[in-house]
Amino acid sequence: MFVEIVTPEGTLISKEVDGVVLPTIEGETGVLPGHIPLITKIQRGELKLQEGTNVDLIAVDTGYAEVIGDRVAILTEGAVDIEDVDLGSIQAAQQRATEALEEAKTSDLDPAEIEQLETRLQFLMTQKLIKETSR
Repeated sequence: MFVEIVTPEGTLISKEVDGVVLPTIEGETGVLPGHIPLITKIQRGELKLQEGTNVDLIAVDTGYAEVIGDRVAILTEGAVDIEDVDLGSIQAAQQRATEALEEAKTSDLDPAEIEQLETRLQFLMTQKLIKETSR
């Protein structure tokens, strides 16, 4: 089956796989070739791509997935291959985001900007958690 993961920055993954496990709002949903058509909301979490005995882990932010035939399209606010995650960089970015969020809460910052900071912080924490548990 063919899977494509698209973020606002561009296409992260576009390849053939044997199966996909999606982190949906109703729990993990496994998708194999021949799956019934499906449109579902993706929650922040761990997406698994299976190729033979190999499983690639992708940290995804919120978004949507569409399954039609043997094609899975995932549109998400952010996605990172866990192999590319550096825990030191994540911890530094998490610290910066936490400080910016604290500063934003005490200033006159637009609530939408505060929400963006909170969302960014949550996605960083998701990446860190997946990386730590995948070791």
